Amino acid sequence: MPTTRPTPSKNKKTSRRLLLGRTAADEMRGQPTIPTRWLNNFIALFLIPPAGILTQALFTSFAHVTQQHAFWFTEEFWFFTLGALIWTIAFLGSLWVYGEPRPLRIYVFGHELTHAIMAKAMGGKVFDFRASRNGGYVITDKSNFWIALAPYFWPLYSIGVIAVYGVASVFYNLQPYTALLFGLLGLTWAFHFSFTLWMIPKGQTDLTAHGSFFSLVVIYLLNLTLLCALLIFAAPEVTFSAFGRELAVHAGAFANLVLELFNQALLHLLRRFT
Repeated sequence: MPTTRPTPSKNKKTSRRLLLGRTAADEMRGQPTIPTRWLNNFIALFLIPPAGILTQALFTSFAHVTQQHAFWFTEEFWFFTLGALIWTIAFLGSLWVYGEPRPLRIYVFGHELTHAIMAKAMGGKVFDFRASRNGGYVITDKSNFWIALAPYFWPLYSIGVIAVYGVASVFYNLQPYTALLFGLLGLTWAFHFSFTLWMIPKGQTDLTAHGSFFSLVVIYLLNLTLLCALLIFAAPEVTFSAFGRELAVHAGAFANLVLELFNQALLHLLRRFT
């Protein structure tokens, strides 16, 4: 059996035990090492430019299809927006009435199940799984940031909707129900997004275990990637090649900016010491 270590959250309603097996760290005591969090934060700094470039590509692609191809008026956009709006109203209403979002049990179950699925996908074994409205935990013999952060960037219920629709479409003609698909995607993605925003300030060990700054950058970048994929899926005018061209344009602009700043800094140093 793997060794485990309790790691309760600061949020009493989402107390957790995290899933850590014994590592080779005990064998490396006394040797100089770089703290993992320092390394993660250093990596996060280099992830910020790709996140900024991807953000620009998403907004410019969205602006292009709305202005030139009337994406605002498509069935996919309106039903996705309607689903997201319905859930947002329900989420804010539950916060107002109960002081916490509802249904909390469904979120905790999906959260812990995502941990378990990711652990299994990475070759780990799941020894215990618990989920209730008061909290939950997963005990496994494998742990890394992919497993810890998976519930924050992997909208499990949206993926479930797509999977059910895909399987059912093999046997039935579901083309007339495309609007319903996008409505459910809007609702389930808003469910994922709202609970993610609600959970992040709660002091979750999922985030702090690998460094909060690193975790937040990874969560933002991967959620942004999913939004880009959703836009490509929903808007026929935004193809992978077209989106790739947008990325290339903004990456080139960023590279030119960095080169210009470097040249200015170099000229400043040369003038100062000559």
